[in-house]
Parts: sequence; C-alpha cells; structure tokens
Amino acid sequence: MTKSHTFIEKIAEKLGLIPDLHKERDAVLPRMTQTDLNKFPPMEKWDHWEEYEAKSWPKKDKKAYTIVPTTCFNCESACGLTAYIEKESGSIRKFEGNPFHPGSRGRNCAKGPATINQITDPDRILYPLKRVGERGEGKWERISWEEALDTVSARIRKALQEGRNNEIAYHVGRPGHEGYANRVLQAWGVDGHNSHTNICSSGARFGYAITYGHDRPSPDHANAKFILLISAHLESGHYFNPHAQRIIESKMKGGKLATMDPRLSNTASMSDYWMPTYPGTEAAVLLAMAK
Repeated sequence: MTKSHTFIEKIAEKLGLIPDLHKERDAVLPRMTQTDLNKFPPMEKWDHWEEYEAKSWPKKDKKAYTIVPTTCFNCESACGLTAYIEKESGSIRKFEGNPFHPGSRGRNCAKGPATINQITDPDRILYPLKRVGERGEGKWERISWEEALDTVSARIRKALQEGRNNEIAYHVGRPGHEGYANRVLQAWGVDGHNSHTNICSSGARFGYAITYGHDRPSPDHANAKFILLISAHLESGHYFNPHAQRIIESKMKGGKLATMDPRLSNTASMSDYWMPTYPGTEAAVLLAMAK
C-alpha cells in the first residue's frame, strides 16, 4: 500500500534532493547485466544443459549437465556459484558464477571456479584419522566416525568435570556454519573458539562493533561520491569481491577513491588518491578527522 506524501517529502522530491520514494519499485534485486561477453545458461535450462567438452577439441564431444546453485566458501563473502554436474557420471565438472546471486551477480574471483581443485584433490581427507606415531611423524590410521566422536566427547567431558574448561579449544577454518556448536561450548563455560577470523578480520570487525554496532556492514559503495580505503584492497579477494564491483560502479559514476596504504597495491594504482602512510600512523589520520 502506497503511503501519502508529506509536505517536506514533496518538496525534497521535486528539488531532486531525494528520489521519488512513493513510485512503484521493482522488488527484484538488480542482477548482472546480460551482454555478449557474460551470458549464462538460462535458468529454465538448468535441469538439462548441453555444451561441448573443451578438452575434446577438435572433436565435438557434447556433454549433458544439471546446473545446481551453490555457494563459495573460500572466504566469508559466500558468493554464488553454479555447479555443473555431468549427468553421465554424476560428478561435478566445473564451477561458474551464479548470475542470480544478489551479492556477486555472477562475477567471482579466481577462488570460486578453483573450488573444483578442492573437490578433486587426491589428498582431501574423506574420513576421520587418528595419529598412531609420534607427533610430526605423519603416521595415521583410519577410524570410524563413532570412535572419533566418542574419543573427542570423552576428553571434553573429562576436562569439564575437572574444571579445565580453558584447556578446550574449538577451531574451524571458516566461521559461518558452526554457530550451534559454538553456542553449546559457550553454555559449557568454554571460551576456546578459534577460527580464521581471529587472525584476519577480527580487528576490523571489532572496530565495526564498537562504532556501528554491526558486524561487517556493507556501505552503499555504488552510490558513494568519495570512498576511503585503509589497507583494504579490491584485488585481494576475500569478501571484497561484491564490494569491489560496487566501488568500481561508483568510480564509473564519477566517485573518487582514496587508498591509504604503505605499498602501491593494485588498488592504490587504480585510486584517485594514494596516501603512502608509515605503518601504524593511519590511526593518527583518523583521529585528526574525528577532531
């Protein structure tokens, strides 16, 4: 239901100070623009998609696939991917971007398609292993999931009963999917959660928390007129892929980009302003701005 205009809104809209907030808007999020260079298989053909096998050239070896949407978890951006599952073998042939994902919009960094290397890695661990030799010898034996869970849970229980809560450590490679397990450990009085984030983005996220009250907010980069990056690089992947797209959109609209970094990174070289600071002096600049 459309709300009536207020007097101030009518004036602001006519002066162009704000957009028309009461016109009909498309509820669908903006997707990737289709051009000749970035066409994707139409969704109505995802159940059965055919294309030629590149490795069979010059022969025309047609392969049939089912395309399944999934998510990249090589960083916490969680960009959209599509898995091409070969119908004949049932195996994943490759990963490509998902043009219908509202964050990445079909554009992925190299880590997205490279996920296939993790799927097919001959050294990938597929079942629990228990060390049988001395630490560092690299000697392991396969055990069942039941034995692994019983062994770990018994040691955790013994430590809790003896009041050694802080001797329990819980490590995950990428946080984001283990929230329930972490809450259980906290309920037991265990403060031993550890992850990649502890040595990666924890400093920035703490700053966000005490400044904004949010965990890793996403500013409206695409419509920003001036963007200041402090040692944050578009080319370095991580969860900057969706941000990088929109920062470039801002530059295409005339927005200015400033990068504060000791090194001339790829991002700094693309910026309108590069400020090569001495490491550790960035805080002084921010304090001066706040003053």
